[in-house]
Amino acid sequence: MSEARRRTPSSTDVARRAGVSQKTVSRVMNGEPYVSADVRERVLAAARELGYRPNTAARALNLGRFQRIGVVSLGSSLYGPSSLLVALERRARQTSYAFSVVHTFEGRPDSITSAVESLLDQGVDGIVLSEPIDEGQELRIDPDIPVLSFGRFPGLDGPRVVVTGASGFDAGRVATEHLLGLGHATVWHVAGPSEWRSTRDRARGWRHALDVAGIAAPPPIEGDWSPASGYEAGRRLAADPEVTAVFVANDEMAIGLLWAMTEAGRAVPEEVSVVGMDDIPAAAYLSPPLTTIRQDFEAIAAHGFDLLLQQIENAPGSATVDDLPAQLVLRRSTTPPRSKR
Repeated sequence: MSEARRRTPSSTDVARRAGVSQKTVSRVMNGEPYVSADVRERVLAAARELGYRPNTAARALNLGRFQRIGVVSLGSSLYGPSSLLVALERRARQTSYAFSVVHTFEGRPDSITSAVESLLDQGVDGIVLSEPIDEGQELRIDPDIPVLSFGRFPGLDGPRVVVTGASGFDAGRVATEHLLGLGHATVWHVAGPSEWRSTRDRARGWRHALDVAGIAAPPPIEGDWSPASGYEAGRRLAADPEVTAVFVANDEMAIGLLWAMTEAGRAVPEEVSVVGMDDIPAAAYLSPPLTTIRQDFEAIAAHGFDLLLQQIENAPGSATVDDLPAQLVLRRSTTPPRSKR
C-alpha cells in the first residue's frame, strides 16, 4: 500500500473534498455557529468519506468541550427503548457531536450510576438517560453536567437537568378517558414492571381518570412488557365477565392479551375494548387493529437532544420539564359496551 493511502486524512483533505476553506472545516468540527446547514452537511459527508477523525483531545482543550454526548440505555430489545436509542443516534449524526452508549441491565444494583461514571471517565459534555428505572436509591450526578432524562428520575434535579418525553401520566389518562367516554363502567389496567418510572406514570394517569369519574380503580395486573405476560393477564381478565375495557401499558402486552381474549371466546371489541401504548408497526395490522397511544420516538429524541444541546452550549440557569402530549390513535379494538349500543 502506498504512503498516500496509509496517510491519515487531515482537515485540509476534508476542505479540498468539500470545496471549502480549512477554517470552515474547523468551524464545523468545533460546532461553531454561522455555518449554513448545506455547508455543514457537505463537510461532514466529506469527513465520513475520507474517514477523517478530528483530534478530540485538542478540540476539548480549545473549546472546553469534548463534543460527545453520553447515553445510558437499557440493554433491551423492547420496541420503546430501542426505537428511542436509534432516533437519538440519528439526531446526533446531524450535529457535530459524537455519540457514546453504555448499556445497563435490570436487576443490577447501581448499574445506572456505574454507566454514568463510565461515560464521565470517557469525557462527555452531557448525559442522556433514555429509560429511567429505579435502583432503590436516588441518582446523583455532578450538577455541572447537563442531563437529559426521558422521564422523571428520583433525586435528579438541578439547573442543568432537562426532563422530556411522552407523558406517561397523560397517556394513561387519555386512554382511560377514551374508554370511559364510550360508556364502560370501569377500566382495568395491565401495567409494566413496577420499577420502571413509565409504568408508574401510566398507572397514575389511569387512576387519575377513574378518580375524576368517581370510580374505584380495580386492582392492576403487573406484566413485564412481553406478549407472554400480556397473555397471562388476558387469561385472568377474560375469566371475569365484568371486564369490558382494558388499558394495557404497551402494545406488545396488548398483543398477548388479545390472543388470550380470543382463546377464551371474549370478542374484541364487542365484549372487551382494549387500548395499548406505543403504536408499534404491527398495531395497525392486528385483528382487530389496535387502538393505542402513539409515541413519536423520532420527534421525542430530536426535541430532547436539542434541549440538551441548549444546556451544553448556552448553559441556561433553570431546569426544563417539557412533557409532550399523548396522541390517541383510534382503530377498531374499542367500542361502547353492549349496554350502551
